[in-house]
Amino acid sequence: MWADIGIRTSAALFLVFIVIMVHWWDRGGLVDAVDGEVSFLDVIYFTMISITTTGFGDIAPVSDRARLVEALIVTPIRVLVFVIFVGTAYNFVIKRSWEKFRMQRIQEQLDDHIVVLGYGISGSEAVGELIERGIDPHCIVVVDGSEARLEEAERLGCNVLVGDATRDETLKAVRIQRAQAVLVSAGRDDTSILIVLTVRHLAPKLHISVVVRADDNELLARQAGANNVINPVRFTGLLLAGSAKGAHIAEYLADLASVSGRVQLVEREVTAEECGKAIYELTTGGRGLRVYRDGKALGFWEDECQSLRKGDVVVEIIPTTDGEELGDAPGVEINPPGAPDDEA
Repeated sequence: MWADIGIRTSAALFLVFIVIMVHWWDRGGLVDAVDGEVSFLDVIYFTMISITTTGFGDIAPVSDRARLVEALIVTPIRVLVFVIFVGTAYNFVIKRSWEKFRMQRIQEQLDDHIVVLGYGISGSEAVGELIERGIDPHCIVVVDGSEARLEEAERLGCNVLVGDATRDETLKAVRIQRAQAVLVSAGRDDTSILIVLTVRHLAPKLHISVVVRADDNELLARQAGANNVINPVRFTGLLLAGSAKGAHIAEYLADLASVSGRVQLVEREVTAEECGKAIYELTTGGRGLRVYRDGKALGFWEDECQSLRKGDVVVEIIPTTDGEELGDAPGVEINPPGAPDDEA
């Protein structure tokens, strides 16, 4: 802000200096009604009242050349100086006051929202996928240090804030304590881990997902307080290894990860209606893969998954199109693991 003000002030002073030099060069065409002599101080005085259009009339251009200079040189410069000051007032008074008011209104409505810290490649893809999954863009807040990148997020309808996500005041401005989840993708592992530490300090119970690229930083990210640590390099390696053993494994994994695919992975709590039932009897019609119970991961083939309990978290595959991926195509039946033959 101060750099911008300095540039604008310097430009205005430079234009005023040009007018002073022009008037001093053409001082012979000026007449001072007081003492008849035009000094350098008179030139400065006449320049200021001329640019500000005050016009007391004690000094005036009388020659044709002086009047031509006023019309062709001084008047355009006067307009430029006026535009500079009006633009400064707009940017630092009107615009900033309006943005502050708008931000306060947005903050008052922020509750149970998703905060995306970093809008690079991973962050932008995450925002796009959230919107595809049905999340209202107005419930997404994007924080980044680049105004150019945030313009894209703003066009999608997201709330945006230019700022440093490692600073407490930035996170407080987006009401981090009232958020539902935070996605961190700062581009650098050290910055991402510092952001996680800051977020966890302000919101001890908030769900945090972070992207790190070095294997040895995954443990640090978890120790910093991240609930989920995603390593895109490792995931890419898994896809490559899987593709070596089958032509369709990588494609299916990508299908599972995206809402635009035919099937989708979903994590949710078990409903009251599903308590006591087996993992293959989910009310959604999906195929249960894993149950998380008391911090332990249970596979669909294990005996504990044959009786779901209150508080269990299930990971299932559900169809996003016609459901044929799950064996609903005509003439196809699936025998769920552990199900009696007469229930298949």
